[in-house]
Amino acid sequence: MKTKAAVLRELAKPLPYAHSRPITIEELTIVPPGPMDVLVKVVGAGLCHSDLSVINGSLGRGLPVVLGHEGAGEVLEVGSAITDLKPGDHIAFQFAGNCGRCKQCQGGKPQLCETFMAARAHGGLMSGGVHFRDADGEPVKHMVGVACFSEYVVVHRGSIVVINDSLPLTEAALFGCAVMTGVGAVVNTSQVKPGESVAVFGLGGVGLCGVMGAKVSGAHTIIAVDLEDAKLKKALELGATHAFNAKDPDLVEKIKDLTNGGVDHAVELAGAIPAMEAAYAVACRGGKVVTAGLSGTGKTFSVNHGDLVLGEKHVCGSYMGSCVPMRDIPRFIELYQSGALPVDALIDGLVTFDELNEGFDRLHNGTALRQVLVPHGLDSVGASASAQVRDGIPAARSADV
Repeated sequence: MKTKAAVLRELAKPLPYAHSRPITIEELTIVPPGPMDVLVKVVGAGLCHSDLSVINGSLGRGLPVVLGHEGAGEVLEVGSAITDLKPGDHIAFQFAGNCGRCKQCQGGKPQLCETFMAARAHGGLMSGGVHFRDADGEPVKHMVGVACFSEYVVVHRGSIVVINDSLPLTEAALFGCAVMTGVGAVVNTSQVKPGESVAVFGLGGVGLCGVMGAKVSGAHTIIAVDLEDAKLKKALELGATHAFNAKDPDLVEKIKDLTNGGVDHAVELAGAIPAMEAAYAVACRGGKVVTAGLSGTGKTFSVNHGDLVLGEKHVCGSYMGSCVPMRDIPRFIELYQSGALPVDALIDGLVTFDELNEGFDRLHNGTALRQVLVPHGLDSVGASASAQVRDGIPAARSADV
């Protein structure tokens, strides 16, 4: 079987990507699914900063690789050992697959699956091997076992979650990364309670999901922090009660003054060490500092040991929002469909393969939050969805807030 896919063969090409073209669109051959694998037709795939961090070399990946880790699609074929899926099922991908049998999975932390991490290191699937071949017959790796910047993809059963088929798949795409990571960091990892205060640092797609997660958790004070005023405005539309530009030299003092000494929860979703340092600084005594951002290979964060002890602060990493995907993706979708999580307010347009490099320029420049790749073209998702991405970050539609 043939598929058109977005392949990265060289890291850290110069900006703008519209000129250097780091992503090439190639026709690949797909190796058929094994007993525990699934063949999926990809309908929508989000352009995320994690993809951008691979493209710019901040996060290393083996090459060549098919990009994409946030998406949704339709099951076309299931492996012989799979009994709980059928062709036609709608699914969302999860970027940290799980085997269900290792120590972490058995301990209730499927997002930390050891089998998945071993497969990820080699660019293959948990069932073993790589299912893409290029024109010369050479293997092409799968980004985090998903590789959904492709018309069709083979994934392990543990990398997908069946979802409600009433949800458009271009919207469902965001639930496998942005929503799980952002909402999950607040709801699951930090465990924000009604009436508490939260500061969210970094307002990309994941960070704005963190703001929405704080609102749905019942936080009384929700502080949004970013370098871009347009993103601060968006955060206020989505539930933030206060917004501060991260360039403000008095940022920490202003947040402490507002919250009588610091916030109960400081959530870093920017993937930047300065943001992590500011998050730690604004947390109150006994407060939690949660980070789900990835600042790049080799970056370190340090704290004053005495302040950590005397303040009894809690510093915690959050991978995939500490989510149990089969539990959390459906419940986050229910919250979205009830109006409590206006996730579609993040989508500023749809892009095709031809526009993918330009799309990552927009993501790098901060003029887009979540663009969604439609691998089969705009016509495949209907004329009503065929609006192209616009310059700048759009305001939320009135029906969304």
